[in-house]
Amino acid sequence: MSPCEDCHAGCCRSFAVPVSGADIMRIEHGLGLSFWDFVCRWEDPEGQIALNYAPHFFFEDEPETQFVISLMHHESQYFKETTRCRFLTEGQPDEEHPLGQARCGIYNFRPGACRVFPTKFDQANELAVIHDIPARSREGDAEVYDLCPRPWEPSDLDPIQPLHNLVVARYEMQFFCSIAELWNRNPRAWSVFPDFLRIVYARRVVREEDLKPQPTADESMVAESPGDCQSSSVLPFEIPNQHRRRSA
Repeated sequence: MSPCEDCHAGCCRSFAVPVSGADIMRIEHGLGLSFWDFVCRWEDPEGQIALNYAPHFFFEDEPETQFVISLMHHESQYFKETTRCRFLTEGQPDEEHPLGQARCGIYNFRPGACRVFPTKFDQANELAVIHDIPARSREGDAEVYDLCPRPWEPSDLDPIQPLHNLVVARYEMQFFCSIAELWNRNPRAWSVFPDFLRIVYARRVVREEDLKPQPTADESMVAESPGDCQSSSVLPFEIPNQHRRRSA
């Protein structure tokens, strides 16, 4: 039985979950939600959310603050003064499960960062390696922030799907890093960010005859963030000039 089966979902309470543009589009289209229903920008001055996986974005209202685009957190229904992922469905605590049982409310549309948990690539990018999960990763005395009830074992995971999830998550986040590099050249308001994303992702599929000649090296837009957050993708898109949406 997976460690998740009877879990109270401490991971969904402890972590700010970074999302890529593809994650956002999938949730919007799959669930009929607006960007403003579930996305937030999370301050990340020490890089503890990005962790060389997600890019940092800057915005004109706070030009010195680096943000990670993430899922919102809401206050827990049963554990006051604690928070949870906006999509976590909590079960009421009882004698058998004092911290309750909880489930992802959007499991089929969950972000890449959630799909790959608790794995990462090995150095050769050939194997899925299970992270060493700490007992708790969030400060405070609330037991609801305790993480997995037991260590993960390779037998807990399908031998194929984790690798597929890791490949897709890395590809999409590298693409998102390219988008961040473009945006950060001329940061605009947070209110226009969803419109910018829609323009970019609406142009990801093209006909072969519509492809433009490859630009020179000087024209290429290469993300310079450290670690895995690197890409040489070229994004021939313009940032919208007008702010067409008010901040939520």
